[in-house]
Formats: sequence, C-alpha cells, structure tokens
Amino acid sequence: MIAFLMWIIDLIANLVFVLILVHVIISYFMKPWHPFRMWVDRIVNPMLAPIRRAMPTIGMFDFSPIILLLLVQVLAAVMKRILLIFV
Repeated sequence: MIAFLMWIIDLIANLVFVLILVHVIISYFMKPWHPFRMWVDRIVNPMLAPIRRAMPTIGMFDFSPIILLLLVQVLAAVMKRILLIFV
C-alpha cells in the first residue's frame, strides 16, 4: 500500500513537472488563444499565480516556473518521507 501511494505521489509530481515545462516551452511558440495553450494555462497558472505575486519578475524574466518546479519536487520528497515514517 505504501509503495502504491509513493508511486501515485511520483506520478502526480512528474505530471505537474511536465505540464510546467510544456507551459514554459509553448508560451514562446503558441499564440495565447490556441486551445492547447489555453488548456495548459488553465492548469498551470493557478499554481504559478501565488509565486508570481510573492516574487517580482527580474527584468523580462519570470522565474516562477523554476520556483514551482523546485517546490513540486520538494513537496513530493517530503510526502514520500512522511509515508516512510508510518511504515
């Protein structure tokens, strides 16, 4: 059961990681009104919004996706560590 929960945590963390990377890449190449980009934006922007409010942009660069990627990985590691405590 613990292994399954750890697998689910990894799966969700990896899906979010890929969605963030896709969001960053397609923001350079796709128009904002493209249906796929709008779908990805609807998923990723609510996670990025609090970070963007807390952290100002530096020049024209937005580092909030990098911060979110790090937070997702740290959160997944902490959740897996908590699961291991209860074994």
